[in-house]
Order: sequence, then C-alpha cells, then structure tokens
Amino acid sequence: MPLNPQLDTLSDYPFEALRTLLNPVTPRVNDPPILMSLGEPQHQPPPLLAETLTANVDKWNQYPPMNGTPELRQAIAQWLTRRYRLPAGMVDPDKHILSLAGTKEGLYLFSSLVVPREKRGRQPVVLVPNPYYLVYNGAATMQGAEAVFLDATRDNRFMPDLGAIPRDTLERAALFYLCSPANPQGTVASLDYLKQAIGLAREYDFVLAVDECYAEIYDKAPPPGALEACAALGDGFRNVVVFHSLSKRSSAAGLRSGFVAGDPRLIGHYAHLRSYGGCQVPLPVQAAAAALWRDEAHVDENRAAYRRKFDVAEDALAGRYGFYRPEGGFFLWLDVGNGEEAALRLWRDAAVRVLPGGYTARAADGRANPGGPYIRLAIVHDEATLSAAFERIRRVL
Repeated sequence: MPLNPQLDTLSDYPFEALRTLLNPVTPRVNDPPILMSLGEPQHQPPPLLAETLTANVDKWNQYPPMNGTPELRQAIAQWLTRRYRLPAGMVDPDKHILSLAGTKEGLYLFSSLVVPREKRGRQPVVLVPNPYYLVYNGAATMQGAEAVFLDATRDNRFMPDLGAIPRDTLERAALFYLCSPANPQGTVASLDYLKQAIGLAREYDFVLAVDECYAEIYDKAPPPGALEACAALGDGFRNVVVFHSLSKRSSAAGLRSGFVAGDPRLIGHYAHLRSYGGCQVPLPVQAAAAALWRDEAHVDENRAAYRRKFDVAEDALAGRYGFYRPEGGFFLWLDVGNGEEAALRLWRDAAVRVLPGGYTARAADGRANPGGPYIRLAIVHDEATLSAAFERIRRVL
C-alpha cells in the first residue's frame, strides 16, 4: 500500500525513543517509580470546571460551532486584552479568534494553511527552535517544507539567535514556530525579541506562530506576548498568530480546549480549512472553557503551587547540573554531560524516569545535538515526591 513518503522521516517521537531506552530495564531498587518524563499537570482543575460542565449537560446532543461560541470567543478576547494590556477593541472576537480542540492539532494543521508548495521558486522553509516540540517538525515535514533548526543554547539564552538566520533562509521561510516560555528550557522571549521576530516575519513575508501555552506559569514577571508586541509596533496583528491552551493554565489537559488568535486574514482562512478537517469542541466544554478564561483565582493558586515546587528544586539542586530557576513553564533543564546515559542510570539505579534532552532536539547541519548533555524533568508532582526524586538524583548522578 503506497503511503506518503514523508512519514519515513518522522522518527523523532521522544517518548517512543524513551520506551526503547528504558522499558527493557528493571530498576534495581525497591523505591516506587517517580515519572518526571511527561509534562502532564498533576494539580486538580478548579471545581468551576465540573460545575460548568454539569450545568450544560443538556448540550451534549448538539453539534458545536467550529469557530467557538460567541460567549467563548468573547471571554478569550477579554482575557487577551486584560492579560496583555491591549487597547480596548483591538481584539475582535468575530475576526481574531478561533477555538481549537487543544493546541496540538491546531499547531499541526496550521502549517497546511500557510506553507506553500514553493516560495520564490524553491522549497519553502519552516523555522523551528532546537530543542523543539515534535509537532513543529512533524507539521513542516508533512507539508514538504525544509525544517531549519535554530539552536537555542545557553550561549544565546536558550532562544534562537534571530540575527544569525541567513538571508537566503529567511527569503524561503513560510512559517516560524516560536515557543515562549520555551519548552523545555523555560526561558522567556522579551518584548524586544518578539518585536524583532515580528519585524522579520513582515519583512520577509512569513507567518510567526507563537506557542504561548506555558505563558501563565511563571516565576516572577508575566511573560510578554506576541500580540502585545504587535500592539507596540502597530499595523495590527499582520503575519502573527498565537496559540493558547487551558491544559497548563487550568490543569485541564483532558478538556482539550485552546485557541488561536491574531491576523484576521489567517484566522478567516484557517476557519475555512478547519471546517473540512478540524475537531469541534463540544458545547459543554466550550462553556467550561469560557468560565475558566474569565476566572483568575484558580490560575493564581496554580502558579503559586509551581513556585513552591521550584523552591524545592532550587534548595535541592542549586549549584549542581547547571541548575537555573526557569522564568516560566514547569520543566527543569539539567546539564548532566550525557542525557541518555543519565536517564538510563536514573531509571536503573533510582527508579526516576526523565527524558533525555537529545530526544527533544537534533543535530542539524553538522552541529552537535544541543539537547545531548541535558535531561528534562517535569516538575508536576507534589513537593514531597519532588524532594524524594531530587534526593535520588543527587545520589545517583
């Protein structure tokens, strides 16, 4: 049976590689396993979620609108305006916002909209931070684009060096996926950095898609956003979209509710495309999502809980493994010399499961894999479990 040959190049699924590495190994210790490889929130979502779902139980038999209900889009518009201090009326719920079934499918399908068969008569480019979320590379690959990996290392503060992108690459660029706060490093793109990225997108006529799904989990200052940078630059949201989700903000990964917002031309065309192959979000879920976007109390509590977890991490690991306190997100990015070897040792000798950093990145154009020396730890467990995990890590590594 003939298949799309691009499938053969999708060999970078990190958790499949992790299972291949660790599943044949039985830990030598009797300690209960601690799984820190998956970024799955462990906090309970607020009661508001279940209450709203229950209040809308009579709507499960109705087909939901693909674009999102007016109430949901209005709640999102108000949240964006409040969160990013946007001018009143800058975000129009009917023009600038589209509901998504989470952001994974949204990020993936978006490339189908904006990546042409050719740009300037050549293969188009999708710019991808390295390390990267696997969906970025998968989307580029299946569209037949060349994924150009932009190394994000300690030397450039774990954000791609925009000034180092060759002009020829920028001229072929169709799409730039950027994540802030970054997964896995937890660094935040400054407002000036976002302005620079937007300037490149507009100068070279590509789309900047900013994945801001970790934006509400931060240590000190709220991370600036791409729409905020657009407001500072002027010219509306031209060439820019942002993706947000309730998975981390509200500990509601199973709700599968997110949105994309930005350039009204792109949002309009994306709504048309999704009417063919997008996933609709059930009406009770949309009602719950609207309630969650309107509520900040549970987000404050969630953020405070993550800060306490990073206090525990800092107390245990400061001065070791290149530890730094991330600005946002809920991962640690630890330099252990060889991430794959460290992950194997931690599982075998401590029953702690972590993700080798090299599985989230790749060696491109003859360069070393920028994630190779690292391991990624999801700091999602309760404080006692984290303390036990860090003690085991110090003992083994």
